Amino acid sequence: MTDVIHQLARIVQTVALAEQPIDQVNLVVESISTGMAVDVCSLYLANSRGEMLLLASHGLAAGAVRSVRIPPGKGLVGLVATSRHPVNLADAESHPAFYYIAETEEERFHGFCGVPLVHTGKVIGVLVVQGRESRQFSEEEQGFLVTLAAHLALLLANSPLARDEINQGNGRISGISGAPGIGIGLSRLCDHGELYAVANAPCEDVAEALRDWHDLLAAVRHEIEQEQQAITADLSDSVAGIFSAYTMLLADPVFLGHVEKGIIEGNWLPGAIRQAIQHFAELFRAMDDPYLQARHEDIHHIGNKLYNSWRGKRAPAVHTDGRVVLVGAQISVSEIAAVPTGMLEAIVCFEGSSLSHTAVLANALGVPAVMGTGVIRSLSNDCLLIVDGNSGQVMLNPGESLLAEYRKLEDDQRFLVKQLEQIRELPAVTTDGAEVTLYTNTGLLADISPGLLNGAQGVGLYRTEIPFMIRSSFPSEEEQVEVYRQVLKAYQGKPVHMRTLDIGGDKQLPYFPVENEENPALGWRGIRFTLDNSQLLMTQVRAMIRATEGLDNLRILLPMVSSTGELDDFRNLLDDAIAQLQSEGMSVKRPALGVMIEVPAAISQIPFWADKIDFISIGSNDLSQYLLALDRNNPRVAARYDHVHPAVLLEIRRILQTTAEHGIPVSLCGEMASDPVAVVLLIGLGLRTLSMSATKIPRIKWLIRSIPLSTAQQLSSDALKCGYPADIRSRVESALHMAGLQELFNRSAAGGRAGQRGGPN
Repeated sequence: MTDVIHQLARIVQTVALAEQPIDQVNLVVESISTGMAVDVCSLYLANSRGEMLLLASHGLAAGAVRSVRIPPGKGLVGLVATSRHPVNLADAESHPAFYYIAETEEERFHGFCGVPLVHTGKVIGVLVVQGRESRQFSEEEQGFLVTLAAHLALLLANSPLARDEINQGNGRISGISGAPGIGIGLSRLCDHGELYAVANAPCEDVAEALRDWHDLLAAVRHEIEQEQQAITADLSDSVAGIFSAYTMLLADPVFLGHVEKGIIEGNWLPGAIRQAIQHFAELFRAMDDPYLQARHEDIHHIGNKLYNSWRGKRAPAVHTDGRVVLVGAQISVSEIAAVPTGMLEAIVCFEGSSLSHTAVLANALGVPAVMGTGVIRSLSNDCLLIVDGNSGQVMLNPGESLLAEYRKLEDDQRFLVKQLEQIRELPAVTTDGAEVTLYTNTGLLADISPGLLNGAQGVGLYRTEIPFMIRSSFPSEEEQVEVYRQVLKAYQGKPVHMRTLDIGGDKQLPYFPVENEENPALGWRGIRFTLDNSQLLMTQVRAMIRATEGLDNLRILLPMVSSTGELDDFRNLLDDAIAQLQSEGMSVKRPALGVMIEVPAAISQIPFWADKIDFISIGSNDLSQYLLALDRNNPRVAARYDHVHPAVLLEIRRILQTTAEHGIPVSLCGEMASDPVAVVLLIGLGLRTLSMSATKIPRIKWLIRSIPLSTAQQLSSDALKCGYPADIRSRVESALHMAGLQELFNRSAAGGRAGQRGGPN
């Protein structure tokens, strides 16, 4: 072989660009066969039973492909998998491990070289080449296959083909849980025009295109108003705020100006809209923060809405006597509004995440949703679907037994929802009297209503970054006052913890670029960025204080504090801001001040800060990642991440002990606050305030009201003596199952029904 690096790059790039998993594996074997000039190239992937499925082959009998399954450990393929080492033989049949399968017709081939595909320490497949001649493959050829297998393992690790999920009209499709619950109904495909597919074209009449643009804006704003009324008329105010993101973007002068600039520069209207939408969407897509990253989907949604309105295409009204499951790349508000009240059973999106507005809307509507399934090409209208929003799975054309089991689960879910509604206004108190405060996290005005309607006792974390990110310049003090005032007023009488601008690192501003940093996580971000740009921080702090006038529910929260000097510098700035506002004749009060414990170095400095702060908030996501040196969003190491790791629990205990000694109130936000296992442990360790997404509050409240504090204390004590996160999870989950709280965990009919029905008390 010659030019190995070129061959590797060509094959890996070709495979990565394939749209469908089955196309990927076919390209693998064809490309290797051509590149190495071998008689046979075959790819085997392990299924859930440990069998090796022959998924693609160039050279073996066509009838064997996707039908032959080699039992675990059997044959030369099994030897490669169990040894995790290449097997290179001149005469395969003479080896003791040779396992003949007649369907493959491989008796014609003698030379054999097989290498394992390994991902996160596990063998997920075997790549094999064979030749008619009785010869060993060269060291160069074997090295090429080993290197290629390492690349392919990353590409194919999450392939549905490895889980027997080939889309053939029935079967199980895996995605991401967008909204919990079980939905059973008939598919309705949502095939709308895609703005991103629009090409640039000359603008023949700039003045006319600008008039068309403003007419289009007016028409789309009117459509959104109608859709909002159609949805919220039957569901009170539970989803009214979801439309704010759309209307804000359509009124944003920066966005409008970006489109107009594109037209003036000679692009036709759809092309100018596409350029503007992609520009703003990419700002969010590039961020590491999952919440902010998901906002690119909202912008994409409104872009498609503008494009389809320009085309004169609106979502058709759905006329049906059966239950509807909306299916498509994205599901728009228009398509949801077109379904008659009470007939929408579930939502399935080929794209998207659990934080997208489609998922947020589905949660608010109480409709199960599965996101990110990938394109289901074989699906057509009126296919029977089971949508398991708990486990993120979709079943196509299920059999009677599976359908019956899921109908039972559906009944259980309805029972649970009714029980959760009954405790909405009740406090989160353990069965032996320990009360826990539950706050919500938010960052968009659209997220305000769900928190209140789910019983949030305040806002534990309000992210202030978004008003800064959707503009072409820093927002003015007046603009910030208007936004902050809406949040503070909505939660009047309840505390609102506003985090100062957490910008820098992965969250860049388009109009204030920061030079690339080798390690953004340890770079110029959070309080470091804002103190170095104190003019921005002063404007924001003044806006926050002005916004709370007459309400007095503002709590200022500082991100990424790692030294006493940073805290002192902010306190001085806060003093200056208050003095300025008072000198301007405003009646303002000093708000409570707290720091986020995200940097491990902050933990040991809490005693030094006791007389400088009023509260502490543990940022569990960043703290866990920094303690474990693991990025939970990096697929190569994500499986090793678990926030109930003993190191994390021990540090949280240290924080709670230290804050108790100095009388500092403490809360926790992040994923730990909505993880049932973590919540039990945190309560047992002494934490009494949690902040989470609005939709998680009812179930966490049910959990707290269903267990005694003494049980949580015993479980947390046992956990601190355990060295393995998996063992900690197993112990707590077992205890919750025994208490009849199995509904807290994702369940599917395929995974079995656990325990008896439990309900909130």
